[in-house]
Amino acid sequence: MQIKILGWAGGIGANLRTTSFLIDDDVLVDAGTGLGDIPLNNMTGIRHIFLTHSHIDHVVGLPLLADSMFGVHDEPIIVHALEETIKAIKTHIFNWIIWPDFSELPTRENPSIHFKVMKPGEKVTIRSREFEMIPVNHTVPGVGYCVSTRNRTVAFSGDTTTNDSLWDVLNGYDHIDMIFVESAFSNSELAVSKVSKHYCPSLLGEDIKKLRHRPDVWLTHFKPGEEDLIYRECVEAMPDFNVKRLNGGEIFKL
Repeated sequence: MQIKILGWAGGIGANLRTTSFLIDDDVLVDAGTGLGDIPLNNMTGIRHIFLTHSHIDHVVGLPLLADSMFGVHDEPIIVHALEETIKAIKTHIFNWIIWPDFSELPTRENPSIHFKVMKPGEKVTIRSREFEMIPVNHTVPGVGYCVSTRNRTVAFSGDTTTNDSLWDVLNGYDHIDMIFVESAFSNSELAVSKVSKHYCPSLLGEDIKKLRHRPDVWLTHFKPGEEDLIYRECVEAMPDFNVKRLNGGEIFKL
């Protein structure tokens, strides 16, 4: 399994891309602005997208990808997500006002993309990789994912704050090799973190103590301009973990 970091940031700016992770050459976890850096001929390989939630920084690339890939394949791109996430995207994006509904184009019987409802706890296997949806705690219905092969397991937190569900599910695995987890704000913005239901370093540091594994921790979703501060505070908050920060473009081979 290979994971390429297309986007990891909590906003845009020079060299900043929002959340999108490419697994091997055919699966995306989230569809933020980062997927726009995939060469057009490589986009044709994307056959599945797993969405964590409906916020624009995680889905903005989806309508553009559907447009770019229109007519390329006989089979649709499968978008796996919560029912609430799919409803929000179809209501507010694929509504023929903001964007054409590519789940009905060229026809309802032969669409360019197909939304497939996935429920927390459900597992989907694609080419020997198992994707488990995990409920988390955000301002809209949100999930994380655990992706496992025969001997490797990687977790994605999605956008979340203090919760038990993510850690309980991960503790059920024999091991976790890596976790990509958000910390959107610095500790000075604890109140904002709680209102927006994001982690800050102190909240993440307390929550990750629930995890019985000791994976490499890769941090995502930093507020632009505060990357160095958030990273330092996360390192201090998680002294028992190997804490690293993403910069975009990293490729992990497991």
